Amino acid sequence: MTDRSDFNASRRDFFQRAGLGAAAVGAASAMPQLAAAGETQASAPARSHFTGGTPTKSAVAASPTEIPAPISRHTTQTHDIELVSREVTAEVMPGVTHTFMTFNGQVPAPMIRVRQGDTLKVTVTNSSDNMNAHSIDLHAVYGSGGGAPFTKVAPGQSKSFTFRTLYPGAFIYHCGVDNLDEHMSRGMFGMILVEPQEGLPPVDREVYLGQHELYTKEGLGQKGDTTFDSRAMIAEDPTYVLFNGAFAGFTGQGFGPITAKVDETVRVFVVGGGPNLTSSLHPIGNVWSRCWPQGALANAPQRYVQTWPVSPGSAFVGEMELPVPQTINLVDHAISRTLNKGALAQIKVEGEERPDILNVG
Repeated sequence: MTDRSDFNASRRDFFQRAGLGAAAVGAASAMPQLAAAGETQASAPARSHFTGGTPTKSAVAASPTEIPAPISRHTTQTHDIELVSREVTAEVMPGVTHTFMTFNGQVPAPMIRVRQGDTLKVTVTNSSDNMNAHSIDLHAVYGSGGGAPFTKVAPGQSKSFTFRTLYPGAFIYHCGVDNLDEHMSRGMFGMILVEPQEGLPPVDREVYLGQHELYTKEGLGQKGDTTFDSRAMIAEDPTYVLFNGAFAGFTGQGFGPITAKVDETVRVFVVGGGPNLTSSLHPIGNVWSRCWPQGALANAPQRYVQTWPVSPGSAFVGEMELPVPQTINLVDHAISRTLNKGALAQIKVEGEERPDILNVG
């Protein structure tokens, strides 16, 4: 086991610069950059009904702004969705690797964005070089197992089923085999967003994150390939708590922060992969000006909420107003998970100072 005291100095340096104080692993500072400062892109127009990508070949971390565009049409459509199960070895943090289980090679899996009333034909393909069977359970499905009994596939197989989206909301989808807790921990979960027929309120930017725990036999930050620890998972004692499969990945010390501008509105989609812990989701230096707990978009939003629990197997949609320039630290306010296990992402808000709102002089 690695002595965690070996990491104290780098933890202190990293999180002081992040504005969080001392005591969290700072080895994320060696992560490759996603882009130069200020170059992280806003939500790009969708190339299709779902899209995705990862910032580097060594990572599975889904780029948090490569998501489908909001839906503007007023008619229903039929979609062909193919999700490929891939077991890939990638970095959790520099020098620390794990064999993740993924849909389409990324964590979280690609956001599927459709409209209430649309019909989806979902095909699950299991790569022939995988070691495990996989399937899919979508919480947007009326039907047995959310589709899992119809899509369980051995390596080299494909299976399909069709369903209609009868209710709106932001929902998780995940692998649904017998040991789904391990598969979800190792990255096999994503969001299906079923927009209500009237659509969502307009915003300037959108962000997509997935929180999950990773359980390893090796200690925190121990270099080399890591082995999954089922006993630690049953005990609910994770080594890492991650956004998008990376330790503090979307920060100034990782791939780079997500960027936005003063006076914009940002919508954040979060899917709780778990498999065990409930996230206490809080934006330090801001609040959720509007949010839809459990992704329940058919309901009126909550207003000006500081922290909201995101349960495993659920989702959250929250919006922030950005009146002042700052770096917002998006954390799990079960704060030891942020300070010690990696649950941190940053939104860097750029623009002119507003001394009428915040005056630090």
